[in-house]
Amino acid sequence: MPSDVAVIQQMTAASGFFRPEEVAVAAELADERLAKGSSSGYLFVFAQEGDQVLGYACYGPIAGTLHSWDLYWIVVQNHLRGQGLGRELLELVERRVWAAGGERLYVETSSQPRYRPTRRFYQSAGYAPQAVLPDFYAPGDDKVIYVKRTTRPGAANDPD
Repeated sequence: MPSDVAVIQQMTAASGFFRPEEVAVAAELADERLAKGSSSGYLFVFAQEGDQVLGYACYGPIAGTLHSWDLYWIVVQNHLRGQGLGRELLELVERRVWAAGGERLYVETSSQPRYRPTRRFYQSAGYAPQAVLPDFYAPGDDKVIYVKRTTRPGAANDPD
């Protein structure tokens, strides 16, 4: 819904993890989804209680690949962190990706110390580190890329 854009922007900014440019990107992805629908390549899931958005995730297929998908964002309201909502959103995204024929779900995050809980979160959910791109975000701020492969019977495990 159009009102979700402001909620996404507010939640992402309030998290304390993202620079203003990144907050703007989160809102732009929602705007693009509203403007183009599924052809945008961005899919969203929301956790809500009544009209209040508690958290959201944005994900989508990676263009030019057969079975690879990206998880772009998972953001949970600050007061709900550590209560399992992020895990529920992640599991919902995974189920949808696997059901759509996805075989790999990629996640990227920062190497900065404040992202240590984020990296632990993905590792505890079965994501394996695949690459570290030095100084990607800024000097001393590496990009860490994780992947999880489906356990769906018959799914190929060859790279795209």
